[in-house]
Parts: sequence; C-alpha cells; structure tokens
Amino acid sequence: MFAVLRLAIGGLLCAIGATRRLDGPRLAIVFALLVAGCAAALFTVHLDVVAGRADLDFWLGVVGLWLAAWVANDALAAHRFATPAAQRAASIAVPAIFGAFLLFLWEVVVVGFGVSPVLMPPPSAVGARIAVSLPILADDFVQTFVRGVLSGYVIGCAAGFLVAILADRVPFLRKGLLPLGNFVSALPIIGIAPIMVMWFGFDWHSKAAVVVVMTFFPMLVNTVAGLSASGTLERDLMRSYAASWWTTLVKLRLPAALPFIFNALKINSTLALIGAIVAEFFGTPTVGMGFRISIEAGRMALDMVWAEIAVAAVAGTAFYGLVALLERSVTFWHPSYRR
Repeated sequence: MFAVLRLAIGGLLCAIGATRRLDGPRLAIVFALLVAGCAAALFTVHLDVVAGRADLDFWLGVVGLWLAAWVANDALAAHRFATPAAQRAASIAVPAIFGAFLLFLWEVVVVGFGVSPVLMPPPSAVGARIAVSLPILADDFVQTFVRGVLSGYVIGCAAGFLVAILADRVPFLRKGLLPLGNFVSALPIIGIAPIMVMWFGFDWHSKAAVVVVMTFFPMLVNTVAGLSASGTLERDLMRSYAASWWTTLVKLRLPAALPFIFNALKINSTLALIGAIVAEFFGTPTVGMGFRISIEAGRMALDMVWAEIAVAAVAGTAFYGLVALLERSVTFWHPSYRR
C-alpha cells in the first residue's frame, strides 16, 4: 500500500511539473506512472486483508492517483500536437482516460469499502457477468434495439419528415399539428406504453409503436422549423428564376433545413432506446433489455442489471455517433464545422 502512495505522489509531481508543457516522452512517463499506480491499487484492493478493510494509506494513494490523473488529463487536453492525426487521437484519448479512471474509482471504492453487490456491484463483476451472459445479452439486444428501436426510429422519423413537408405545403396543417406535437411531446412514456401494448400486443411491435410516437413529433417540429430557415434573399432569388415550389424545396429549403433534421435525428436516437426499454416494463415476451432489467432487479441480481445498462449505453452511444458522423459528412458546409 505504501508503494501505491509513492507511485501516486510521484505521478502527481511529474504531472504538476509538466502541466501544459508536456511533450511526447514526458506524457508517456506521466501516464505510465498512472497506469502502474492504478494497477497496483487494483491488485492491492482485491487482497483478502484489504478488501472491505482498506486503511488510510491506501485511500491517500487513491486520492493521489486521482489528482495526478486529473492534472495529466488536463495537460493532455491542452497540448497541441504537431500532426492532425495525433491531435484527433488525443481528442479521443482524453474522454477515454476520464471514463477509464471513473471505472477505476468505482472498483476501488466498492471493493475497498466492502459495499454489498446487491447495492452496487464492482465493474469487474459486471464485466464477468457480461462475459458469461453473451447469448442472453445478444438476444435482448436484437429484440429491443434491432427490432423495436430501429424499426420504430425509421418509421417515426420518416413519417415526421413527410408530414412536415405536407404541413409546409398546407398552412392549416402546420397551425394544427405543431400545438398537437407540443402536447404529445409532454406525455409521459409510462402513459403511452400500456396503451400501445394493448393495441399492438406484447411482442416488439408495441415497442416500435411507442418509439414511433416518441420520434414522430420531434422530427415534425424540427423539420418545419428548418424549412423556414432559408434567408429572404435566397427565396427571392429562386422566385426571380421562376422556380416552382418543388424546385425551391429541393434545391434551397431542404439543404438549409438539414441541420434541423439531423438535430431531430440525434435527439430521436436517444429517445427511441429509452422508449423501447421503458415500454418493455409493461408487457413483453421473455426477452428484451427492459424485461431483463425488470426481472433481474427483482431477483437482486444487480450485476446483470448493470450488464444490460452497459449494453444499452454502448448501443445508444454508437447509434448517436453514427448519426453525428453522417451529419458531419452531409452538412460539412455548415458554419459550425468551419475552422
């Protein structure tokens, strides 16, 4: 335990001495010290004489590691690398290091204080559960995400987009649908989900229907707002060319509305997963993320609950990231991407 403390203090001193002036070798030294200190702390906290009975020296070492990681990661975020590839790698490494250290703190705090797995399992237990439950997790992922989320997301976003085009063409629809959209957006999921289960059954179709309801109106509202985003001068220019409504829509108004449309797609990527999981609490076959979370929580198997949460978090983050990458490739001309 004293070795952990010495490594933590050494890493902290190196990080503080090199703050915002770290070159490649000094960065490597600082993070090597941090990795060695974290590995020593993890080894120590799982010893029988330490687990649940960690003393003050150990916690001082953990605090030192935390401070060293904070200062070093801040220096890495502020450092400017010579090549764009290295700069992009650093921009990815900073949040990755931050998240990894949070998992490290979670592990040592839970094991060091002897917290019951019923209250909070350590990440190691969650990882072990994921490793032995891959077939179950895969089936739940397919049922909830592939069938419920993706199908409902595509139908809801496409329907909202098409209705927004129609509402833009027919003014009374716009005036009637937008207040209704604000009203439906305020409805709680737990009020919609049981109704959809009664209408569409207990399989994934009812979960997709909940997702459609949750994604339709954000897409409608954002698309209608985006279609009004083009400037007056541009619209006057199209009229001077005798452009039809359809030509103006395709060549001017829809491109100007793309940032609003992608904003709705990103919002819906998170709403869809939340809606599908919550809907499974109100009736589902014996498979699905929401079903598994509900059943395992009742059995006090919190490691399986956290395993499902981890799968949902990774899937939702990847889905959001794909939409964001698509937005960046399509709307590269937007001022927010200019440097």
